[in-house]
Amino acid sequence: MFSFGMAESVTGMDPMVLLLLALLLDAYLGDAQFLFRFTGHPVAWIGNLIGFLDTKLNREKRSQLDRTIRGALVTVFVITVAGGIGYGIAWVSLTHPWGWPFELFIIMALLAGRGLYDHVKAVATGLEDNIEAGRSAVRHIVGRDPSELDEHGVARAAIESAAENFNDGVIAPVFWYVLFGLPGLCIYKAVNTMDSMIGYKNKRYKAFGMAAARLDDVLNIIPSRLAGLFIVFAAVFVPTANPGRALKAMLRDAPKHGSMTAGWTEAPLAGALDLALAGPRKYADKVIDGAWMGDGKARVTPKDIHLALYLYVAANLVNAAFVACLTLVRIGMPS
Repeated sequence: MFSFGMAESVTGMDPMVLLLLALLLDAYLGDAQFLFRFTGHPVAWIGNLIGFLDTKLNREKRSQLDRTIRGALVTVFVITVAGGIGYGIAWVSLTHPWGWPFELFIIMALLAGRGLYDHVKAVATGLEDNIEAGRSAVRHIVGRDPSELDEHGVARAAIESAAENFNDGVIAPVFWYVLFGLPGLCIYKAVNTMDSMIGYKNKRYKAFGMAAARLDDVLNIIPSRLAGLFIVFAAVFVPTANPGRALKAMLRDAPKHGSMTAGWTEAPLAGALDLALAGPRKYADKVIDGAWMGDGKARVTPKDIHLALYLYVAANLVNAAFVACLTLVRIGMPS
């Protein structure tokens, strides 16, 4: 695992211990907006930089080639800034006795396990009241307009978001932190934020956001498969889930998904709970004839959202146990 090219002589706390603490704090505090009242959230810092560069460099009068080159340069610049800041914080954390709380704070801020749980649960709670409350809640976690979705469509969208963002918000950040420390985590979140802001295949961003979107796919290839395996393993501990069906659905359906990564978490979750997720979906400007993940019921209800969240929590516990094992191995290694 990582060393940052610096001696871990040092007075700081072991990075793997910080990661485990951050997972526990994120599970307890969630988004913890009160912590960022005066500083702003780190993801918002990244988003502001991307938005500024988008406004300045992505002009419609420029050619597609020019916008592609500019988008690639923006991608390199943003990840350089993010990685440099991450390296600096990690250096302070490892070389100063009281530098570690700042790194812990950043790691926790860049994880989204509890925040995702709260947002998805709000959709279930809203749907239990009325369809409009459910649609309002799901707008916070999906990129499409849910105004035409019925109850089952809203519920499916919430569960799909829980599955896909289990990777984006938890497993991939942990994966890149384990490999490369805070610089790796910061670079991943920068790329993932760029993908969510400029990675669309529409007229404005198809060229400008191409580099960010492709890099996001690459960075998620391994973590998404790992996240899918965690869901399969977590199904062993959930009475209403079936791990064998989850594994079968993942291996059979995930490669059919339109995304290189999303199917690897949506398919095992659908299989585990005997649901059908993804499938054809309507956007404002197009209809995507997507493949179904799983072969269970598509008429998903708020009850199914709660079951999916049960499995989601179990998968997060599997991830935490994995990190704890890595921490014990790292601490036991000779220095």
